[in-house]
Amino acid sequence: MFVPAGAVCKPRRRGFHGGMIRRSRRAFLARRLVKAGAADIVHGHSSHHVKGIEVHRDRLILHGCGDLINDYEGIRGHPPYRDDPSLMYFPRLDPATGALLELRMAPMRLERFRLHDAGAGEVRWLLDVLNREGKRLGTRARRGDDGLLHLEWD
Repeated sequence: MFVPAGAVCKPRRRGFHGGMIRRSRRAFLARRLVKAGAADIVHGHSSHHVKGIEVHRDRLILHGCGDLINDYEGIRGHPPYRDDPSLMYFPRLDPATGALLELRMAPMRLERFRLHDAGAGEVRWLLDVLNREGKRLGTRARRGDDGLLHLEWD
């Protein structure tokens, strides 16, 4: 993820390797970081698949970014989750306040440890996940004329 100069980004492990913490507890902890002024961006990593995005107090919370490139390629067994489509995240923040102004995401597909532009099916899947997960978080994603995904929030 590209982090703008001057932004405070707090990484938070979201994967199974870090122990099982209920989703509501993880979200609570991320919101507390924002409320305390400790983060402009909370970056949830190690979820191995894309999860929901939240904007809390004008700050970006990425609940799970998935893996852009990993060494799990080809390991199957969890059909509702896919690790081959992924996103590159490009937030634009207000330099004076750290508030999120815009989030653009480039949909990618991992194949043979290389990144490729995502096909129509992968883009649809990513939009479905972001919009399903975002429903409870007050966010939604759409595909722009530039081919990137754009986050919208309440």
